[in-house]
Amino acid sequence: MLCVGRLGGFGARAAALPPRWAGQGSLQAGIRARRVSTSWSPVGAAFNVKPQGSRLDLFGERRGLFGVPELSAPEGFHIAQEEALRKTELLVDRACSTPPGPQIVLIFDELSDSLCRVADLADFVKIAHPEPAFREAAEEACRSIGTMVEKLNTNVDLYQSLQKLLADKKLVDSLDPETRRVAELFMFDFEISGIHLDKEKRKRAVDLNVKILDLSSTFLMGTNFPNKIEKHLLPEHIRHNFTSAGDHIIIDGLHAEAPDDLVREAAYKIFLYPNAGQLKCLEELLSSRDLLAKLVGYSTFSHRALQGTIAKNPGKPEVMPWDPPYYSGVIRAERYNIEPSLYCPFFSLGACMEGLNILLNRLLGISLYAEQPAKGEVWSEDVRKLAVVHESEGLLGYIYCDFFQRADKPHQDCHFTIRGGRLKEDGAYQLPVVVLMLNLPRSSRSSPTLLTPGMMENLFHEMGHAMHSMLGRTRYQHVTGTRCPTDFAEVPSILMEYFANDYRVVNQFARHYQTGQVGTVILSQWPLGCDSWRL
Repeated sequence: MLCVGRLGGFGARAAALPPRWAGQGSLQAGIRARRVSTSWSPVGAAFNVKPQGSRLDLFGERRGLFGVPELSAPEGFHIAQEEALRKTELLVDRACSTPPGPQIVLIFDELSDSLCRVADLADFVKIAHPEPAFREAAEEACRSIGTMVEKLNTNVDLYQSLQKLLADKKLVDSLDPETRRVAELFMFDFEISGIHLDKEKRKRAVDLNVKILDLSSTFLMGTNFPNKIEKHLLPEHIRHNFTSAGDHIIIDGLHAEAPDDLVREAAYKIFLYPNAGQLKCLEELLSSRDLLAKLVGYSTFSHRALQGTIAKNPGKPEVMPWDPPYYSGVIRAERYNIEPSLYCPFFSLGACMEGLNILLNRLLGISLYAEQPAKGEVWSEDVRKLAVVHESEGLLGYIYCDFFQRADKPHQDCHFTIRGGRLKEDGAYQLPVVVLMLNLPRSSRSSPTLLTPGMMENLFHEMGHAMHSMLGRTRYQHVTGTRCPTDFAEVPSILMEYFANDYRVVNQFARHYQTGQVGTVILSQWPLGCDSWRL
């Protein structure tokens, strides 16, 4: 029912704010551009320089993560979760005492929102924050909120309050399509959680769900740690592709873009090879999932998980799991007919962000503005904060860009919803907040971060998720943005990949990070090879 689910130089001047938005907050780029090229826009420059020590306010009031005051310290998670649980109790009482009508759906959505605003934020912090105390506090908040969610999903009184609404045909027909759909989705979540079972079996379903949450968290955290292998066990000619540590080789990622199939296979098998603890955790997780699925009436957990999605039923993968990223790159290279090392200098991270800004502005009337975060608002000094502004609607929300590699950071590119958008009771719109997490190499003294085509495609893909969250403005947060079937949520992001692979788009922003020149000859090898881009 409820959600629970990444240098000196010339000063850069912030872009002028649209008049309709200028009064909603002061933005500052707070950055310094490299000497090698001074023609970047503020957004491009924000991602092509290392953050300066003065970039963050070291003496101002500490606001807390994402601007949440309680989260200026790890203990704040306990405060936030207790407040959410107190509010939950009040909202459950309201829902159970309110006569059938559209107000029931609003109460359910507010209930979902109050829990999600803690759970979603904590779900990100527990894997991405560099400080163990924050990660542990966030983990505990996830467990507490997750337990409450599973109890609510089998709360008979709460279920009956919604059932009375949906059982009244006249009332249902009077609902607008969005309200009706949200009510049906809440009911669907009750049903797949086992609301139809007797009291003892419902308790068993809750216990299994909570156990699955804990096991999933433990297993996923374990997959982020590097593995090591004795040097002599790897062929000598591929050892240089990995980090050495004495007599061992450290495998800290999948090396999915390596052209040598032996490197890809070795990285895949060693990095993902589970230890005894991981294997035991996985076996227990799969067993618990199977028990839960059968308890609530499904043949397998996959059938339960895919119910209500476009796919509907589990598929059968036939390609080896370590092959798709590489062969995608091979096809791209054959299509481009050019060595990646020749065109990477034209795809600095700043250039690609500038390209996204151009694309979003022309397609959607949206501009990205680099905003200086307050003290304590971000978890690492290299996280950039972007305000998303529409030419007529004004401020749509915020994107926190956690793009660079660091110790203990998960090796995955993903999008996290921190706060979903919704229409509040006072008529104001709750602005969405998301995080985009990538694992790009840091800039060096001689160059900013340079992207391969695969990295650029991933960046565009994840920005597609972010724009889905920004533009999917609904009355209810339960269905806002990417809060939809997982397979459908990939549609906007895959669409963005097509733009990343179209010369007419790439030609608008790809330029050498040192000279600022466009590589006309190189870029002409791009798939469509067109001379202009007209949208």
